[in-house]
Amino acid sequence: MKEILDRETLARRAPKLAELTQQVLFDDIWQRGVLSARERSLLTLATLTALGRVAQLPWHIDFARKNGLTQEELIEGFTHLAFYAGWPAAVTALSYLEENN
Repeated sequence: MKEILDRETLARRAPKLAELTQQVLFDDIWQRGVLSARERSLLTLATLTALGRVAQLPWHIDFARKNGLTQEELIEGFTHLAFYAGWPAAVTALSYLEENN
């Protein structure tokens, strides 16, 4: 099975990519004031789902919760995506949600 790279494992495997991710993506792009972190999380989850980048979904689902999204909102978002990103993409994304959150 392929290793899922989180921040720590990415930093060990590709330190420069981890550094750029932190500095450019999280310390700059995610901090811009035009969109809230909550809105950015919705956009990120929609993009990952639509493009089938499911390895990144667990981390971003957790991050979305930290940014204020509820379980009900996550389910609704993935349900909405079924009509724009495809049924299989939405069902796959929903499979990453834990039942009790």
